[in-house]
Amino acid sequence: MRKVLFGIIITLLILWTYQLYKRYDERSKYLKENTALIQQEIKNVSKLIVTEGHFSQVYNYKQSEKIFANLLTTEKKALVVVNAEVTVAYDLSKINFDVDEEHQTLYITDIPAPEIKIFPDLKYYDISGDYLNPFNANDFNKIKDEVHIAIGKRIDNSNLKENAENRLISELSHFYVLTNSLGWKLVYNKQTITDGKELEKLNFKQ
Repeated sequence: MRKVLFGIIITLLILWTYQLYKRYDERSKYLKENTALIQQEIKNVSKLIVTEGHFSQVYNYKQSEKIFANLLTTEKKALVVVNAEVTVAYDLSKINFDVDEEHQTLYITDIPAPEIKIFPDLKYYDISGDYLNPFNANDFNKIKDEVHIAIGKRIDNSNLKENAENRLISELSHFYVLTNSLGWKLVYNKQTITDGKELEKLNFKQ
């Protein structure tokens, strides 16, 4: 009788161990499949998103200089028409992330700062200068530098950066939709995202 009872206990232990192993194996496969899906989504999103803008302005350049012990003042000037193409880009291949399979959490630790590029087309009119103070390469370089600064301020006062950030949020929302559907958590900068709208409140400025 003891042998029969002992055999039943051993059989039950074997079945219980098998079921436990089976559940662990199934969960392990499930987690690996989910991890693969998340990594694939990260790969799909790892691209360059570019927002373009156009800015025009008329720039008056004037420069005076005193010569001969301040006895004589020379002046040069130019009228410059500026048409600038501007791009604001996020290179999402540079996103830093960590997939925590055990805790079913996707950590986004760093998002690259936007890359702002200005491509100005400058047309010069009414260029004039004195014989003793003619226009030269330094003047053209100075104009280009001042135009870049002026366009940069225009960009800051426009909605171009905001539009670029909205496109960034749209791409990041793919992460939230996928992790949420799999029962995972999405964490950015130590903040757990519990609602897709919370992405709109995040600060991506660096």
